[in-house]
Amino acid sequence: MKNLYAYLLLVTCVFTSCNSDSKKTAKETPKAEPYRLQQTVYFGGDIITMAGSSPEYVEAVVQREGQIIYTGSKAEAIKRFEGKADMVDLQGKTMLPGFIDGHAHFGNFSSQAVGAQILPPPDAGANNIPALIEILKAWNTPENRALTGWIFGAGFDDSVMEEKRFPTKHDLDKVTTEYPIMIIHISGHFAVLNSKGLEMLNITSETKNPEGGLIRRENGNEPNGVLEELAAIPYYGKALTPKSKEAAERFFNAGQDMALSYGYTTAHEGRAFLENHGFLSDAATANKLKLDVVSYVDYMVVDTLMNTKWYSKNYTNRYRIAGMKITLDGSPQGRTAWRTLPYLIPPDGAEEGYLGYPAIPKDSDVEALYHKAFKNDWQVITHANGDAAMDQMIRTMGKVSENYDKKDRRNVLIHGQYVREDQLDDFKELDVIASLFPLHTFYWGDWHSQIIGKELGNKISPTRTALDRGLRITVHTDAPVALPNLMRMVGITVERKSRSGKVIGEGEKLTPYEALKGITDWSAFQHFEDDKKGTISKGKLADFVILDKNPLKVPESEIKEIVVLETIKEGISIYKK
Repeated sequence: MKNLYAYLLLVTCVFTSCNSDSKKTAKETPKAEPYRLQQTVYFGGDIITMAGSSPEYVEAVVQREGQIIYTGSKAEAIKRFEGKADMVDLQGKTMLPGFIDGHAHFGNFSSQAVGAQILPPPDAGANNIPALIEILKAWNTPENRALTGWIFGAGFDDSVMEEKRFPTKHDLDKVTTEYPIMIIHISGHFAVLNSKGLEMLNITSETKNPEGGLIRRENGNEPNGVLEELAAIPYYGKALTPKSKEAAERFFNAGQDMALSYGYTTAHEGRAFLENHGFLSDAATANKLKLDVVSYVDYMVVDTLMNTKWYSKNYTNRYRIAGMKITLDGSPQGRTAWRTLPYLIPPDGAEEGYLGYPAIPKDSDVEALYHKAFKNDWQVITHANGDAAMDQMIRTMGKVSENYDKKDRRNVLIHGQYVREDQLDDFKELDVIASLFPLHTFYWGDWHSQIIGKELGNKISPTRTALDRGLRITVHTDAPVALPNLMRMVGITVERKSRSGKVIGEGEKLTPYEALKGITDWSAFQHFEDDKKGTISKGKLADFVILDKNPLKVPESEIKEIVVLETIKEGISIYKK
């Protein structure tokens, strides 16, 4: 996704006035006599440490004041701590380290949680345009409209709707012509408005297409309601900015609660602009954050934000800036990812031979950004989906890296859907971590096989090949492109089955343990936090998640249905189902 995140997160405008009283946590360990320290012994379930190259279990874990102080046998734990700690029997449930998404957009969880639920099944019910219309009609209440003044939702997906087309203003006018509507495509690169929405934004037949964007037309030059890229993105804030303190509080709480319910103890903000950084830093200042949020600043604002106190290896009230984000192309499912081979099905209005396009056409501009990151020792994460974009990343980063000493930079490729095997070797040489996106195999595996062909479609998110070639990898949700359901992601990474049940790349499957490493140990390493997080080990933070089943012991087909029962951050329960 591109600039969607900046505009979705204009909620910052009113956030600072939110009520600072937070909802009481589901379970708080009391500091009662005869001991003073907050201590907890966990036992009675499958406790998977995630510390080794193969599964390791311990019978008991003890945390004190948010830090793990013991792992080992239950008998020894009881002998040492009975009467001095709270005893928590897991009753056969499974404990893992707290989850760390390799890449997402945490600040956008709010809009996804609050807006009309227009995702297709299994996340919601928008499987065709009539269903989409009915969902929007049901959401169209005075209370909901009062949030921003608009009817809004994100996640409609033309690739899986029965009509295989975008809705238009004519479809949305069936919901209402009295109030403005904006719905955002699942890729984040397109929006659709009703007639009232077009009117409010003053988009008419006289409005010219902006550079880097397109207003789709009908009957000559009349807008049909569909806006692409920079014709859409600058307007997102109009529909998604809360209009009151109460609305802002509802947005923030809904987004954070959703993350906690999926086991997040560390969330990733994958493209921070001034607005969404303000949203997150204000939340931190107000002590609203219950989980850690690690943020990567868009290259357009690094000169401003990388010089603030928030850029640090350490968290301030659970927030920190960790590095810079560069975006080199767009969305593969939206067909704006930049490729070396043409899409088999060009998007509406595009000619045969269409390759997508770069976000930063000049190599010299990309080189300048990498020079800035290397010179300042900033970790840099780079969004690239098409192989042409990754060629650009390799040649520019490779050229720049020759001017600097080799060191532990942990630069990251984000997404890499259409990465070629030779490019994986190049990324290994550049010491780049590959944060891949195997959720695509379920959500858009069938669609990829149509737009780039079955053979190449089976090679999307090549997690096994990347591991076998010696790369460090993580996996991610890119939420709100999909729901931030990390156990569903783990299951899909293992199964690699599409919506239709086809296996998308049999040879690219990870084992359940490897998939879990991708959101615990390996992801902690990606974020330079492996000394504190990612495994259940003595000396690390007491960040845990408790699941209803053991992902290593159920059939692979059941992993994606596993439910988070409790999320624990530094020894304190912050979510309980």
